[in-house]
Amino acid sequence: MPADPADAAEPARHVLILGGTTEARRLAEALAHGPSYRVTTSLAGRVAAPVLPPGEVRIGGFGGPEGLAAWITAHRVTHLVDATHPFAERMSFNAARAAALSGVPLLALRRPGWSPGPGDDWHFADSLAEAAAALPELGGRAFLTTGRMGLHTFAHLADTWFLVRSVDPPDAPVPPRLEVLLDRGPFTLDGERELLARHRIDVLVTKDSGGSATAPKLTAAREAGIPVLVVRRPPVPEGVAEAECLEAALEWLAGTPG
Repeated sequence: MPADPADAAEPARHVLILGGTTEARRLAEALAHGPSYRVTTSLAGRVAAPVLPPGEVRIGGFGGPEGLAAWITAHRVTHLVDATHPFAERMSFNAARAAALSGVPLLALRRPGWSPGPGDDWHFADSLAEAAAALPELGGRAFLTTGRMGLHTFAHLADTWFLVRSVDPPDAPVPPRLEVLLDRGPFTLDGERELLARHRIDVLVTKDSGGSATAPKLTAAREAGIPVLVVRRPPVPEGVAEAECLEAALEWLAGTPG
């Protein structure tokens, strides 16, 4: 049977990027510039107006790992890249299971985490609930930068005043003493200094998201002598290839058959 002309014109490699991060967008941009790859980025749809990457974009869930594996097979995906947020634990495990079911190679593109430096006063928690339990002992005016999805975990802290920064407004339940700042990174060091001073912040709460877009708040907290409560990253699936930067991800794609 003669080959379908449409199939002949399509790139041999179809990369599905599980996105929502700066790293995912940069990878899509790098791949979209050349003819070698077809690129599809999947977004969870939790942000009302996301910054869309080049290439094809899919918004919404897959229906678990089986649904993701079925989508991979139906759309002839040859390579799967998990470039979700370091705290998107469920999606990362779904990706690992879907890759095993479909037989498609998987790469986890994860930015390096943050590490405390000289002068930092960091305290660690293994979950948002643990952070909420430790917070009252560290300060009474908290800059909470852990995202709007977990804000309900702090809703019972009636004596703590919170400044919360997120892209979209949070849903109830929320802490009773709350001011919401709608903004999207990257953020500057001067801006973070001014924010901490203007709101008289005495403790910063953050996830170990890594990257440079939101890192200036850590420097500003160090300069101000403010303690930082850091939520550690969740565990990642075992046996999955990992890359910490765009260049390493591109090398993996170039050297991995699919």
